[in-house]
Amino acid sequence: MTARRAYVGIGSNLGDRLAHLRAAVHGLGAATSVSVVAVSAVYETAPVGGPPQRDYLNAVVALDTTLSPRGLLDLAQALERDAHRVRGERFGPRTLDVDVLLVGEERVDEHDLEVPHPRLYERGFVLAPLRDLDPDAAGPAPPGGWPGVRRTELVLDLP
Repeated sequence: MTARRAYVGIGSNLGDRLAHLRAAVHGLGAATSVSVVAVSAVYETAPVGGPPQRDYLNAVVALDTTLSPRGLLDLAQALERDAHRVRGERFGPRTLDVDVLLVGEERVDEHDLEVPHPRLYERGFVLAPLRDLDPDAAGPAPPGGWPGVRRTELVLDLP
């Protein structure tokens, strides 16, 4: 299979948020059939939905991969397990959230996987970092940026 560009969103609002994001980037880079190409700036964002909770740190990672969207989902869920994510309340706090956003031009519509991610174009906390890496994929930013989304000085290094 030919490698294609994929984008994965990562976020954390429990524990050492930056360490969880760094571990996710390094875990992606260590995976077979995945090459981390670029990492966006880190954004601090207000939670969307769910119970009252701490703000998130979010970023997007650009990958070149031969993995299928399902293979990327499996990798994402393995990284979440490694971070001791507990799946509880929908939109609740989490140590690590890894979402498959885009995989080349592929479209997937299955009960547990949709590509492009179904809420991709509704979420400033995904669009702002995606825009850092691929402005065409993210589309135009709204005047004044996305509410509740603030670029930080924090850095995620390539693996």
